[in-house]
Amino acid sequence: MRLATLFGITLSLAIGIGEVPLPMTQAVQLRDGLVYFVQPPKLVNATTTYKEVNVWGATYYFTINVPENAGESLQKVTIAQKEGSEYIRYNLDDTRAFVGTHLRKETQLKLGSVTNERDTRTVSVNFDPPVTPGQTITIALRPVSNPSFSGVYLLGVTAFPVGEKSHGQFLGFGRFQFYSNWGSW
Repeated sequence: MRLATLFGITLSLAIGIGEVPLPMTQAVQLRDGLVYFVQPPKLVNATTTYKEVNVWGATYYFTINVPENAGESLQKVTIAQKEGSEYIRYNLDDTRAFVGTHLRKETQLKLGSVTNERDTRTVSVNFDPPVTPGQTITIALRPVSNPSFSGVYLLGVTAFPVGEKSHGQFLGFGRFQFYSNWGSW
């Protein structure tokens, strides 16, 4: 038992100090080729610039942390409207993404296709190139306008690693509360 422990310590020191590099953590890939994150990204924040109904010019920000030990780069994020009395339409051409948060924008990220599937109320944002682990990024979606009806709107965020067959990891809901401004009438 002591010999095995001593061998393990010696091997750890040799790898850590010597010239043998430690391999990067690889994504989990099943036999059927399905790729998973080792450590999934985290939805850090979801916020909007305006909370009133019918407002034009709002931006919905979704901040996501891709941990260093994710095991794979972030290829795609989907944002699906799960609740809300009105379907939110977006100006997809105005979609942006950048390293940092909505209050601290850093490097702009290059996007691939940004698509909308009306039947599932889902916007897909593809990164080109993919987002490498160890970064916090923010996606900025521009609705045509805020919904006309007040209430809670839940937008589910799912992250997909790089891979031909990648498994989406649900990160949570962005919760937006829109208010009617009836008091000013």
